[in-house]
Formats: sequence, C-alpha cells, structure tokens
Amino acid sequence: MKFNLINSLKYRNDIDGLRAIAVLVVIFFHFGYLSNGYLGVDVFFVISGYLITGIIHNKILQNNFSVKDFYIRRAKRILPLVSFVTLVSLTLGFFFMLPDDLENLAQSVIATNFFNNNTLQILTTKNYWDVVNEFKPLMHTWSLAIEEQFYFFYPFIFILINKTRFLYKRTLLVVLIGLTLVSILLYLSSFEQYYKFYLLPFRFFELSLGGLVAIVSNTKVVKFKTPYVFIIILVSVMCFNFNFLNDDLLIILTVILTSLILLSDNHNNGVSKIILENKIIVFLGKISFSLYMWHQIVLAFYRYIFIQEIHIYNYIIIFIVTLLLSILSYFFIENYFRYKMKTNIVILSLLTVFLITNILSLDIYNKSGIVRDVEELDLTTDNRSSNIHSQYNDRIYNYDNDFISKDKIKILVLGNSFARDWANVLIESKYFEQIQISYIYDPSNHPNITNRSNQADFIFISSINKPLFDKFLITNPNVWCVGTKNFGINMGVFYNYSGSNYCLQKTPIKSNHLKTNTLQKKQWGSDHYIDLIEALIDENMKMPVFTPDCKFISHDSRHLTQSGAKYVASIIKNQLTFLDFAND
Repeated sequence: MKFNLINSLKYRNDIDGLRAIAVLVVIFFHFGYLSNGYLGVDVFFVISGYLITGIIHNKILQNNFSVKDFYIRRAKRILPLVSFVTLVSLTLGFFFMLPDDLENLAQSVIATNFFNNNTLQILTTKNYWDVVNEFKPLMHTWSLAIEEQFYFFYPFIFILINKTRFLYKRTLLVVLIGLTLVSILLYLSSFEQYYKFYLLPFRFFELSLGGLVAIVSNTKVVKFKTPYVFIIILVSVMCFNFNFLNDDLLIILTVILTSLILLSDNHNNGVSKIILENKIIVFLGKISFSLYMWHQIVLAFYRYIFIQEIHIYNYIIIFIVTLLLSILSYFFIENYFRYKMKTNIVILSLLTVFLITNILSLDIYNKSGIVRDVEELDLTTDNRSSNIHSQYNDRIYNYDNDFISKDKIKILVLGNSFARDWANVLIESKYFEQIQISYIYDPSNHPNITNRSNQADFIFISSINKPLFDKFLITNPNVWCVGTKNFGINMGVFYNYSGSNYCLQKTPIKSNHLKTNTLQKKQWGSDHYIDLIEALIDENMKMPVFTPDCKFISHDSRHLTQSGAKYVASIIKNQLTFLDFAND
C-alpha cells in the first residue's frame, strides 16, 4: 500500500469518531446484540496509549514535562465523573440492593476508588462473561483501573530515558518495542484467561502500540491510499461473529487495525470522513467517557429493580436515559471540573467524595451489607453475619468423613456446590435422623473414595461426568444424579417488586436450563435421576421464588437458603420414598 507522510491536525475529529464507534459497540454488547462488542474496550486502550504518549513525548521534547501537572490533568479528566457515578451507585444500592449484592457493590466502590477493580474481579467472579456481572453497576471500571495503573508508571519510562541524554527517541522506541513484545508474548502464553483479561502486563501492548504510533508519526500521519478499508474491517470485526478466529487473535487484530487508523490520514478522505467525522458521531465521541461510565450503571439497576428479561423497547429506554445522563455529565461534570473549576477546589471536592464513599462502603462491608432487616432471607441488623448463605452451603465440607454408624443409612454425596445443596436438602428432610452423610467434593482425587463408595447404601452425584456415574453404577445400583435447578437470574427484581402478590412471585425458567435438565434425565435414566425442576415448576413453566411462608428459596438464584432447602425437602418427599425401605 502506497503512503507518504503529511502533517496531522492538532485536533483530530476522526479519533472522536473512533471513540464513538468503540463505546457504541460496547453498549450494544452489554445489551446482548454484538457478540464481539467487547473489543470496543481494546480500541479505547489503543487510543488512550496514542494520546497519552503524544502528550508525554511532546512535552519531553520541549523540556517542559511535569509529572505533577500530568497527574493533575489526568485527575481532572477522569476522577470527577468516576467519583460521582460511584456515589450515585452506592446511594441506589443502599436503597434497592439485597445484602450480598450491596456488600459486593461496597467492595467495588472501594476497589474503583483505589484503581483496582480489575484485581477485585480476579479475586471474585474471574469470568467477565459470568451472568452475575450483568447486575454489577461498577463492573466495567476494570478497564479504567488498567488505564490508571498504566498512568502510574508509564511517564517514568520517558523521564528515565530522557535523563540518559543518549539518543532519546531511538532508545525510547527500542524500549517500548521490547516491552510491547514481552506483553504480547505474555498475552499469548498459557496463563489463566482471567489474568490475561484483567491485568495490565497482559494488556500493555494495546496501550503501547498506540504509543508507538504516536512516536513514529510525531505530528505526522501516514496517507494510505484507502484508509477507510481499515475502518470497515474494524467495524466488521467488532460487529460480526468470526468463529474461525479465537479471542486472542481477535484482540490482536483489533489493536493492529486501530493503530493503522490512528496512523492514517482520514481527514480529507471522503468515505473515512463520512464514517468518523460526521457531527453526530463526533459528538458521541466527545461524550464517550460519560456514555461508558453511565451505561452499565443504568443497565444494571434497571435489571435489578424493574425487569430481568429485557426487551428491545427496554433497551431503547435504557439507551435514552444513558444518553441524557451522559450529555449532562459531559457538560456539568467532565468539562466543568476539567476547565472551569480551580484545581485546589477540584482536589478538595474529589477528596471529600473519596472519603464519603470509602467510609460508607467500609461501614456497609463491615455490616455484611445488612443495612436493614430482610425477613425474606432471615437477616436482621441485630444479628449480622457475613456470607450466612454461603456458610450454610459450605458447612457440608464438614461431612467429609468416613462412615462410622452401622445402624444408619449410609449416603455418599459427590460433587460441587449443587451437591452440597442436595446434602442440605437431605439434612432438612424427615429422614435426617436415620441417615449418615459422607461428602466428597472431587471424587477423582480423594484417597477414600473407593472405601466410601463400597460402604454406601446410596450415592448421589451432582455435576459429575457420565463415565464416572457409570463407574459407580457398576458397583452400586443405588446411584442417583441430582438434577439442575434455577430460580431466575437475580433476586433483586423480586425484592423490589411492589405488587400485592409479593410472596407469590414466580420466574420463567430459561430454555437452556430445561434443555440441560432433559438431557441429564435422558443420559442417567429417570430411574436414577432426581428431577428438581419437575418437582418445582408449574404448568406455566415458572419456578417459585418464595416458600409458602415468604422466604427466598435461593439467595443467588442458584443455591438454596436454609428455608429453601426445607421447602425443597418437603416438595420432593415422594421422590425419596426409597429411603423408607433402605433398612428393611
């Protein structure tokens, strides 16, 4: 492709256009419409690296770079809006969220304030695509954390190289190219995917490639013959499924295409100008930071308070609200704090909100999110206990013991947290006094699995592969698979329901859970399958949310509360009648 260098513009409308496209595909990805829309964040990383490097590099060349001035400018650009949306999120969470979700939000507020929500995600859900993230208002600040961590050390690379006074630009290029290659190798390595997704060393190449473009061009851009080709390919990659490319290659391709667009002269090219420099797209690019910060907050709370199953008209409402909030925050928060407010007042304001949100979040966290009585979960402010429902599920680990009683029915339970749920159902059932439970989490790596399985009168398996089930079935005819279950996506929408039939609420069960249940029942056979969904679902294919005494069956839509375990035990008692004859 032929090219030559030409002078670039001081301000580039096309970069704002690129920002607009990036933020829109991220929003539509979170709306569930673009499977590759998450790549918009990678576009942001490249743009950020390009702009920040240009600022630092040019200041260094002019011998007037100030670390203090750099951080003040970054703080005035980013922190006012971030501080405001964290305060709004915490306030809404306080009034509308259940304790576990509020406690998680408090953690996210503190992590966001300290530029570390990416680290928090690694320590908690790990998986960005986990459905629980849809209800986290500040989930998206993980990317902001990466950029902020980048700002903390990046300027010092330039300062240290400049102090050597030895071929500054050439040395800088060598160092950045070396760090970029190391980062790419790390990204393509065998590290866990969540490390590569959330941590700066694995993402550094995206920012540094943008930086290399800024240094190489150095107030110049490259005039490609058809620059709009890069734009069209980039938009296609972000909007359409490319099943023949894995995620790693898609991200690298996105970074390369974005870098080429930044290196291109798009200003006078007709097609590129239409795509990237029309007034609407440029304006959306200007407010892209606000759009990015608000969209997840509006979406998460809309799902949490009003409706779980969102339809197209709901998304239109959410987008309009996001757009209006973004316009307001762009003019009255972003621009006002950045250009009109004195620096000392900005710093004082930021410190005030920082202290308020952190103190409130720490108090909420110390109270385990229990800021009011929640009778539906048997939680009260007089008797706070952290992770009470998780502890209820995890107590089954204490049953990892050999059988010792000769008079009781020996029951071996194998598997994950769903298996522990089943053990709790047995404990809460009328058979508890006549059974002895032994629990093993991982039967493939347990020293006493053979001994216990040989002694067991009954074996219950949950979420274990079929070959292992068949292995036990050969030696023990009383092997049962405990089926899957689901009670919606999140309990928040039921908690915030204001109708008269509050305790009678039910939730449609997703088709994938029904398919899984049907498939498992077919695989294991109905004579060896405990069908929990069939026992609980009604004729309208809806699952109950509350027990008859108005207690949540599940606290997280997947695992049982103690009230839920008691209720399930009472519902499936007809499926457990074989225990009545076990000792005959």
